[in-house]
Amino acid sequence: MPASRRALCWPMPVTATTPPSVPGLTEMGLTYVVGVQSSIRLWSPGTQPLPPKPWSGRGRPPSLVRRQPGHAPVSAKELAQALPEDAWRRITWREGSKVPLASRFAAVRVRPAHRDYWRSAPRPEEWFLIEWPQGEVEPTKYWLSTLPEDTELADLVGQAKLRWRIERDYQELKQEIGLGHYEGRGWRGFHHHATLAIAAYGFLVCERSLIPPQPHAQRRSSRHLRYPKIIDPAAPPLRPERHVSNSIAVVCVKFCKIGRSCVLVMRLDGVRVSCALAGRPC
Repeated sequence: MPASRRALCWPMPVTATTPPSVPGLTEMGLTYVVGVQSSIRLWSPGTQPLPPKPWSGRGRPPSLVRRQPGHAPVSAKELAQALPEDAWRRITWREGSKVPLASRFAAVRVRPAHRDYWRSAPRPEEWFLIEWPQGEVEPTKYWLSTLPEDTELADLVGQAKLRWRIERDYQELKQEIGLGHYEGRGWRGFHHHATLAIAAYGFLVCERSLIPPQPHAQRRSSRHLRYPKIIDPAAPPLRPERHVSNSIAVVCVKFCKIGRSCVLVMRLDGVRVSCALAGRPC
């Protein structure tokens, strides 16, 4: 939570993707889509904890919400399996390497029940998103989200599936920018290295967005990729030319061809820093 509060001080959008202190994220005004386990307890749609007991006139007035036999939350798995068949829809969220990625999803408005018996009022309603692929015996993934109530199911699925993009960014940071090249042991040194790598990656992503899309999609098979000319026979290329002309690696190479040395210079938190693109000689 302290890291989340510090991130809010930066002039940039913040996306909450980790579940340890979801109520705290809501109090800070962050909208989240977070994966949860099937055992989490939820109040079914249209239900909530009972109000505090009436005051008997003696002692401190009751102020905590209540549960009782026959009126209690259920697990996420039980709630998902109890949904009617017409609650499920097939949603496609992005293009895959071979076919579009699609699955069955359902979303309902629920109230989280985690330790709400220590609260004086029920928690506000949230979206409960479930993925149950065709042919599976039970649902496979669950999410809670505080996106607006009028959010479409396709938008909910798109936000929940953003993790793939984050993992892809992390992979490019390690392979193309040099995030994984750090071999020190100190936290401060790694923090500086990661800051420069992320700054270089952000710069390359902005430049890549300026490249117009290709008019015709190229064939994806590696058989159609040509190998670049071998300039130095002692150091032949290790892989063929990429089939994505505006990839991070290609954009980096274009910048490296501009001059003898290609250096990114920018200001971070009031300090002038520089970083060689891709962490490789140009």
